[in-house]
Amino acid sequence: VVLGMLAVRSWTLGCAESVTGGLIGARLTAVPGASKVFAGSVVSYATSVKRSMLGVEYDLVVSEEAALEMAEGARVALDVDVALAVTGVAGPDTQEGRPPGTLCVAAVWPGGSVARTLRLPGQREPMRQMSVISALDLLRRSLLASDD
Repeated sequence: VVLGMLAVRSWTLGCAESVTGGLIGARLTAVPGASKVFAGSVVSYATSVKRSMLGVEYDLVVSEEAALEMAEGARVALDVDVALAVTGVAGPDTQEGRPPGTLCVAAVWPGGSVARTLRLPGQREPMRQMSVISALDLLRRSLLASDD
């Protein structure tokens, strides 16, 4: 659905993925013709990669602010119109005081941006899978709202 919405606008998409480790890119590239819209993902699992490749400066990397910086960094690094970014805690341990199941997701597009923090249930792998769905849904809803 998201790829079609972007194709209609002639927009390209890139991602910055931390907690999902490339799962968003895998989900998108499973769709035939995705290459017309999807440029790729930067998997920035380590904080040092978030900082060096995506320009994240915010101290807490599991935050809406860092997710927005990741999205902006991916937009520049991948030379795309729209970028989606996810960072979070899959567990089992807390990180930066955030419990497992915390997801920070952000999207940027021409003329807009959004960031949200979600609490997702489940163990590590189900949480990562739900993160993919939640991130793509946030982007879909944001694109629909930007049409209004």
